[in-house]
Amino acid sequence: MQFLYGEASPILKMAIDKALLSDNELQKEVKLLKRTQKQVDDLKEKPLNPSKKVIDAIMEYAKQTSPKKKGN
Repeated sequence: MQFLYGEASPILKMAIDKALLSDNELQKEVKLLKRTQKQVDDLKEKPLNPSKKVIDAIMEYAKQTSPKKKGN
């Protein structure tokens, strides 16, 4: 992960770069991790807006599970 975030020491970065030149499986893994990293970063930028249906379901659940007040 340090390598992906640019936090690896120069020696570690050099070793990984060298390994990437000859290891196809490692290349695939790093590519997959970079794609996943980008997807997570993209999600952070988008606001999460639940649908009205989801909000209504949560509100209905809250009504059904809230304790009854005395006198009601």
